[in-house]
Amino acid sequence: MAAAAPRARRHDPGRRDRIVDAALRVVGRAGLAGLSHRTVAAEADVPLGSTTYHFASLDELLVAALRKANDTFGRALRESPGVADPTSDLAAVLARLMGRWLSGERRGVELEYELYLAALRRPALRPVAAEWAEEVSRILAARTDPATARGVVALMDGICLQVLLTDGRYDEEYARALLARVLDPA
Repeated sequence: MAAAAPRARRHDPGRRDRIVDAALRVVGRAGLAGLSHRTVAAEADVPLGSTTYHFASLDELLVAALRKANDTFGRALRESPGVADPTSDLAAVLARLMGRWLSGERRGVELEYELYLAALRRPALRPVAAEWAEEVSRILAARTDPATARGVVALMDGICLQVLLTDGRYDEEYARALLARVLDPA
């Protein structure tokens, strides 16, 4: 009996990223409760074994998904010339950036916060959630002190969560005024 020739492995360098993107779509559509290796494999159109090969646990997959989702607002901050410009009104710049983010695709913002808040129940996600807050604080600390930067991050999170949880309308002027109070209490 002749031995079967070994099956050639298909080279698919983008598979891991497609799996992460599929996980984001599944959570966006069905919430965390709908996430499984099986649902992600079906969404990514890959064999089930591919998801478990790249991510041994759902927490590993969620960590990768949260890292990817976190980059949206951080990138907007890094790319905004007004954030680094010492002559700009930082409160106005941040209020405008939050407004753009919240007025974009709401499902994406909700997804980011759902993954961010999942860290409450999934300790593996906590370092990634902390990375986001630390990165934003680090960016803002170039314009203020580290403690104030952390306070601004907390305020921005609070404003965004209130808008999302109450289906409220984002009020840019209100956000600017509150941010200005934290950034310049005098």
